[in-house]
Order: sequence, then structure tokens, then C-alpha cells
Amino acid sequence: MTRRVQTILYYLLPAIFWLLAIGGSLVPILPAIHSQLATANYYYGYLVTALVLTVILIIGRIKRHESAIEPCFQTAVLLGIASYWLPTVVFLTLPVWFYLIYRHLMDLRAFMATLIGYSFVAIMAATAMVAGWIANPWAAFFAKENALGWIPLGAVLLAWIASTIVRQNLRVR
Repeated sequence: MTRRVQTILYYLLPAIFWLLAIGGSLVPILPAIHSQLATANYYYGYLVTALVLTVILIIGRIKRHESAIEPCFQTAVLLGIASYWLPTVVFLTLPVWFYLIYRHLMDLRAFMATLIGYSFVAIMAATAMVAGWIANPWAAFFAKENALGWIPLGAVLLAWIASTIVRQNLRVR
């Protein structure tokens, strides 16, 4: 493979992956399918996707030999907020922890910062529920209706993973 082809693929393939993710996450909005999916949970998936992409940006910006305490707290707060619309998104904490372990950035303080972040969101949500401002979204944690929010999130996560692998392997040296 020549250097020119490698450079073209370096920029073209991630763009194709992201366009496929956008198209894949918009297909259920088509009129023929939309009547069956007429639920707000699917549209909240886009908001959750934006929050998860922010989490990826925060975690990806941690440099070597830096503390991961503040990014872990921010990640937990963002995923906790996102769990209001898609409760099962809290399971994305595990890949974040594995990534930090892989980069030798995970320690007890980072773990505790994650727990404190989730506790902060839980206290704020409990306060809002007692005040009557919001309903309890975590009552139906594994509800089938909530699974629709994973369509845009899964498409974007797959595009991010694929584009990261392509960029890593096609890097011009």
C-alpha cells in the first residue's frame, strides 16, 4: 500500500464509519418503521449518545502519569445523568474502568471518585423525586422500551471503535 493510498484511507474510512452510524441510527425514524417505534425513549437515545461521546472525550484526554480522579468523577456524573433516560447506560462504567486499568491509571481514589459521582447524581435525583419534579426512571431498569435508546448509542460506539482501530493501523509513520 502506497503512502498516498494509506493517507486517503486514513481520512476516508473513519468518515464512512461515522456516516454509516448516522444512517444506522436514523433508519428507525423512517415513516414505515416510526409508527411501531412511536416512543420518546428512542429520541432520548440521541441525548444519551451525546453524553457518552462526552465521556469518551474526557477519558481519551487523560495523559500518561496524570491523575484519573477528576475524569472518573465527571464520567460518573455524566453517565448518571444519562441513566435518567437510559438506565442501563451505567454498565458503560466497566469498559471505562478496564480502559483505565489498561493504561495503569486506575487506583482506589479513581474508583472512589466514580462512586462519589454516582452518589451525587443519586442524591440529586432522590431530592427531585421527593419534590415531585421527576418520576423514578430506574423503577423499570431493564424495560423493553428503554432498549430502543441503545440503537443510536450502539451505532455511534461501533463507529468510534472502528474509526479508532482504522486510524491506529493506518497511521502514517
